[in-house]
Amino acid sequence: MKSSLTALAETAKLQTASLKQLTKAQGVTVAEWQLLIQLNTGANTQEKLATAMQLDTSTLSRQLASLVKKEKLSKEAVGRDRRQLVYTITPAGLTALNAINAAYEQFEADVFDKWPQDEQNLLRILLNRLNKSVSRILEP
Repeated sequence: MKSSLTALAETAKLQTASLKQLTKAQGVTVAEWQLLIQLNTGANTQEKLATAMQLDTSTLSRQLASLVKKEKLSKEAVGRDRRQLVYTITPAGLTALNAINAAYEQFEADVFDKWPQDEQNLLRILLNRLNKSVSRILEP
C-alpha cells in the first residue's frame, strides 16, 4: 500500500492533468484561469492581483498580457498620469471562466459520485489537518 503522502501526490498529478485539459479546451492555462477567478471577485489592478495571488509583478504582467491578447480581458488606463491599468473580464473571458468552473464542478462530482457524504466530510477534515501539520513543520 502506498504511503498517504505518495497517494496524495499522485492524486494531485491526476487532478492537475485534468485541470490542464479543462482550461486548454477554453484556450487558457490553469494560471490564467486562476487569474480570471480573482478578477471575477473584484481584484482588478495589478497590485490587488499580485497580493491576492502572491505573484511577482513580472509573472503577473505576462499572464495579464496573454489574457488581453486572447481577448479574455480588456484593460483601461486610469488616474491622472494614466499609468495604472484596470482590467475587466470580457464576455469571452466570462464564458471561458464559467465553462471551466462548470466542467471542474462536474469533474469533482464525478470523482466523489460513489462516496457517501460522511466520507467526503471526513476526507475534508483529514486533508485540512494534514495541511496544517505540513504547514506547521515548514514554518520558519
